[in-house]
Amino acid sequence: MVDLSQLLDDLAAESAELDVLVADRPAADWAEPTPAPGWTIAHQIAHLAWTDHVALLAASDAPAFAESVRHAATDPGGFVDRGANELLDEVMATAAPGGAVDRAAAPAALLGRWRSGRAALATALAAAPTGSRLPWYGTQMSPASMVTARIMETWAHGQDVADTLGVVRVPSERLRHVAYLGVRTLGHSFAAHGRTTPDGPVRVELRAPDGDEWAFGPADAADRVAGPALDFCLLVTQRRHRADLALVATGPVADEWLDVAQAFAGAPGAGREPGSGRDLGRRRRAGTRP
Repeated sequence: MVDLSQLLDDLAAESAELDVLVADRPAADWAEPTPAPGWTIAHQIAHLAWTDHVALLAASDAPAFAESVRHAATDPGGFVDRGANELLDEVMATAAPGGAVDRAAAPAALLGRWRSGRAALATALAAAPTGSRLPWYGTQMSPASMVTARIMETWAHGQDVADTLGVVRVPSERLRHVAYLGVRTLGHSFAAHGRTTPDGPVRVELRAPDGDEWAFGPADAADRVAGPALDFCLLVTQRRHRADLALVATGPVADEWLDVAQAFAGAPGAGREPGSGRDLGRRRRAGTRP
């Protein structure tokens, strides 16, 4: 049995870590471009707030969520970006009395929206009946799966923010949730890239932040992936290119997987260029921003 309360605690902790990272930043920092093309730090937080909002609708207002799905169908490739932009525009409007945007108030308003939204979502998911299935875009999810996905997204977008601000985060045991999703989405990764889903299993052996090993898949699998858990999580969330990571693939399926892995749903992600992680490291040491 999955402990939903523990998952919610981990989501709260992951969110709080990112919250601390941005809460006291000047308004200018919120406008900094992140490694995600076209997205500032404000867009990253707006995306999390928007996704929390539609997840709350899925958990508590089925008709409103169904309308969100119909709205998404009009722009399947861009509705996620559109959702973040619409929420950001809405928040900016609340910080624009008389038409003049208060640049200092806008980040505070966006942060407040994210905080209230994630708290409401946690309450709704905690109250979800045991065994319930929540509607999602093209599928259904258990409350536990929804929380796990929110942990993955919060960590991944938090990585973009940390990279932008030149902050090196200390990996936590919460990475196990991201790694778990990375393994579970192997089939989706191949399908999203138009490739045949492999029949055979892949063994994944990861070195956890505390030095222990996290293992997934049968021990006798011919195809294997091994390396640091942090590197695997950076790969499956497409925050680093595999060339910049200490992951070792054994077997053709494992090797191909590392080229297409993505723990998130939807179309293939653009990923990052080789060397981008090293460039970020050099900028951090030089005291400059990407």
